[in-house]
Amino acid sequence: MKRSERLVAMTHFILDRPRELVSLPFFSEKFDSAKSSISEDLGIINKMFQHEGIGYLETISGAAGGVKYIPSYSKEYSHEFVQSLCKQLEDPERLLPGGYLFMSDILGDPETTRNIGRLFASAFHDKEIDAVMTVATKGIPLAYAVASYLNVPVVIARRDPKVTEGSTVSINYVSGSTRKIQTMVLTKRSLKQGARVCIIDDFMKAGGTINGMKNLLKEFEAEVAGIGVLAEAEDEDEDRVVEDYLSLVQIVHSDDRKQTIEVRPGNLLNQI
Repeated sequence: MKRSERLVAMTHFILDRPRELVSLPFFSEKFDSAKSSISEDLGIINKMFQHEGIGYLETISGAAGGVKYIPSYSKEYSHEFVQSLCKQLEDPERLLPGGYLFMSDILGDPETTRNIGRLFASAFHDKEIDAVMTVATKGIPLAYAVASYLNVPVVIARRDPKVTEGSTVSINYVSGSTRKIQTMVLTKRSLKQGARVCIIDDFMKAGGTINGMKNLLKEFEAEVAGIGVLAEAEDEDEDRVVEDYLSLVQIVHSDDRKQTIEVRPGNLLNQI
């Protein structure tokens, strides 16, 4: 196999397996090449990943070592993407009653959700996350996008138990914005005790839903390794019940009567 062909095959293999340790002997046997050649190839791939701003290869030394592809975005691209997202969300036609924004088209666009997933994965790359958790339904696309780059499973909390999920654990929590008592359930088989979990949601106002997920994780003796939200609403009159989180964008002001929206980048960019 020519080096050019081998580089394409290795790059494709690595991109499909983010954060998975791949040994040099595996590549050497798979492509029938010397370890020295494989090492040079990985150096070329790593250089191009960093040049394109899509991540880097982490080298693990030792007998059981190898390389891991760590997905990330460069600061330049991250700022460019978030600014573009802010501009999209400032379209007055997105305004819904109550100051909410229509975001289903963004959550349904594969390229946009992939980019959002990579940004969150970049911010949480060093948290040793075992699973990504969200609550049904709109946060599901984002959770899968983040999980695909962290290479971990997705855990979905629901409002009502499903017969097909077997025995479940349920809690009651207070919604941060409406102050209503709601129920959240999670199947016992979905999460191992002591797991490190990243919580992902599409929108946060007061943080009641995220706080509910945190309380549900306590029932599994799981640890919250990180919290990420696509959009947060800035409301000085609202008591935020969640503090340690990262947001992609912040809705500073929205008025459905005057048809005005102001959106600015969230605090996630500070972590990249």
